[in-house]
Amino acid sequence: MYEGAVQNLIDELGRLPGVGPKSAQRIAFHLLAAETADVKRLANALVEVKDRVRFCEVCGNVSEETECRICRDPRRDSAVICVVEESKDVVAIERTREFRGRYHVLGGAISPIEGVGPDDLRIRELMTRLSDGQVTELILATDPNLEGEATATYLARLVKPMGLKVTRLASGLPVGGDLEYADEVTLGRAFEGRRNLEF
Repeated sequence: MYEGAVQNLIDELGRLPGVGPKSAQRIAFHLLAAETADVKRLANALVEVKDRVRFCEVCGNVSEETECRICRDPRRDSAVICVVEESKDVVAIERTREFRGRYHVLGGAISPIEGVGPDDLRIRELMTRLSDGQVTELILATDPNLEGEATATYLARLVKPMGLKVTRLASGLPVGGDLEYADEVTLGRAFEGRRNLEF
């Protein structure tokens, strides 16, 4: 235990995902040893991202404007929507340069253990987007883990009455993994080999 400001910093850093007590302490002492200008630049970047970044009104991706650059791009195919859990998954898919449609970011996955249900995700907004009849295919690109599969199954059953083509990314992605860690080739092949979900 340290005094005052140092302990407060360690405690706040420890609240970040993936940062345990030892890592928080290491980061705190790194910041203490760093140049004041470097620390101020980091602090300014944190404040700026909270002030300027919001979520796209259409798809839920991060954006500094009301619509993200993908939703504003007229060259994107509006008939195909790729559903992902988080904005970081959009970045992973965009790196493949295989997908030219649009996205819908759910903001997570169904996880009863963590108390996350369908009402906690952007599913209502997805259904609104699908209701105008312009979308012909829905690609379910949730993570290939238990929560991602549960979310994909829920969505597939929910949209089945709409008569849409519903596909899921193909194998090639490790089960239990996250899209953000997949390399471009693996993710590209998964897009090429996506399959229909039958229920």
